[in-house]
Amino acid sequence: MATITRKKILNQRQFGGVPYGNRAVLDYNLTTNATGAFIESDVATGIALGDKVRLGVLPAGFRMTDSQAIISTAFTALVTANLGFEYVDGVDSAAVPQSATYFGTGLVLNAVGRLRNATTAAPVTLPKDAYLILTTAGAANAKVAVLDIDIEGVLTGAP
Repeated sequence: MATITRKKILNQRQFGGVPYGNRAVLDYNLTTNATGAFIESDVATGIALGDKVRLGVLPAGFRMTDSQAIISTAFTALVTANLGFEYVDGVDSAAVPQSATYFGTGLVLNAVGRLRNATTAAPVTLPKDAYLILTTAGAANAKVAVLDIDIEGVLTGAP
């Protein structure tokens, strides 16, 4: 089980400012090549069963309220995943514990579609920067696939 991280993760575009409030939708993309490797990552091999993929950073002070996963090109048969977050500094928080399944478990990535957040987790405000993580299950990916993830919330500012 490897950890795969998006290249230039700190330079990722994250604009959410609106003229009348601080509601935001942060977008993340996972596109794989013909061997199933995450194109914009630090690993050249395909995403294997049980790999954790760091898709980007959720900023400190972000109050997460909803998510949507859009699979426009399906992954290899049987590929599923959990979607959650873990803190960039590697230290958990007692106030807001990190969760590999906060946005969903067993998400079916081997068929095109839109998957809404189906968990009962209450909205939380991140006390510090966290990675948005996707942990694969079911099978390894060995083909071109495209997944876009939108995380909705409120930018409250760093605590």
